[in-house]
Amino acid sequence: MKKSHLPVALEDRPCASISYELKSKALDKWNSSIRASSTDNTISILDVIGEDYWGEGVTAKRISAALRAIGNNDVVVNINSPGGDMFEGLAIYNLLRSHSGKVTVNILGIAASAASIIAMAGDVVQMGRGAFLMIHNCWAVGVGNRHDFAKLATDLAPFDMSMADIYVARSGQSNEVVSQMMDDETYIGASEAIEKGFADNLLTADIVDDGDESPQAAIRKLDALLAKANTSRSERRKLISALTRSMPSATSNPHGTPSATSEINPDTLSELEKAVNAFATAN
Repeated sequence: MKKSHLPVALEDRPCASISYELKSKALDKWNSSIRASSTDNTISILDVIGEDYWGEGVTAKRISAALRAIGNNDVVVNINSPGGDMFEGLAIYNLLRSHSGKVTVNILGIAASAASIIAMAGDVVQMGRGAFLMIHNCWAVGVGNRHDFAKLATDLAPFDMSMADIYVARSGQSNEVVSQMMDDETYIGASEAIEKGFADNLLTADIVDDGDESPQAAIRKLDALLAKANTSRSERRKLISALTRSMPSATSNPHGTPSATSEINPDTLSELEKAVNAFATAN
């Protein structure tokens, strides 16, 4: 369908005191090594959406700059992302929706949460055979008392409705069906996504390349594993910062957040995962 027929997303952040934390299941399904064969006029969304403690991620500012460079030409948007900042995702969706050229979205691995909204902005949406969409309600981390949280729940409701409107317009499913899918936090495989109207067709195999897992992705996955073991956010950051500092080529960016430039060995990550899972089981 033409993206111009899609609704504009509500994107104003309701308050500055909320942030996001990635869903561990989405991270489990995310393989950051899945990338697309390079082509001209391509935007790659292969990281978390928005800035977090571990890095900048994909921001509306970066997408806006890329679209300015592309001009009025057609653009291909390759997505493999576990999601992230919903408000940043809605802003990116609006940027792509308003682009004057044709937008083709390729979901290479997973487009979860905020990334699934971005994926809806294509005139054509294609998925790899093993790819997934994940849709759910707004997922936020907040600070405050019970009145603040009651207000937060109220403030987030319009954003759930805005996302539902987009999924409904894209898929042709009823609002009731889409809202239930969001309530249930639904993972949708490629064939089902095409059947239900969230995507148009399957990708050809030669579009997708498998490379190495990125260091930032490995760090985020380790963070999620520690969260599963009920390790506090502050303690997780201390542990991972200590790990990255121990790497010979690990550096920090100007904002003081770790930026490991060397690869974390997949075997090492696997052993860490086993250790964390064993610890969680024992406790």
